[in-house]
Amino acid sequence: MYGLMLFLHVLGATVWTGGHLVLALGILPQVLRERSPERLLAFEQRYERVGMPALLLQVLTGLWMAHLLVPDMGAWLAPDTPLARAVALKLALLGVTALIAVHARFRVIPRLTAATLPLMAWHIGAVTLLSVAFVAVGVSLRFGGV
Repeated sequence: MYGLMLFLHVLGATVWTGGHLVLALGILPQVLRERSPERLLAFEQRYERVGMPALLLQVLTGLWMAHLLVPDMGAWLAPDTPLARAVALKLALLGVTALIAVHARFRVIPRLTAATLPLMAWHIGAVTLLSVAFVAVGVSLRFGGV
């Protein structure tokens, strides 16, 4: 069962992180050059259909695996082992990602114009870097945590 959960978790991470790398490195530069919020919104609408389920899959499988690796959920908040620190770090990354995403969804995207594209670019860059950090911390679990 752990193998299946790990596979689904990595699959979700592939979609989530890969999609944000494509957005940040492939789509965003052209959007900024053309000052085209419509192009960005078109990508976001298509990507959300697979990106959000991928994120949900990661959260569910991640919590399940975290409970297996560090059964004491209290240790997630007061980590004293490398595995518990990795779990706590992934939860912190998730929290920061959620805050940025909520701000983008409710404050930036509804008011998105050519003039506000740079602010959205910062959000995209931050979430992309956070998603790569998720991958790095996840890989650290293979080697005993952080």
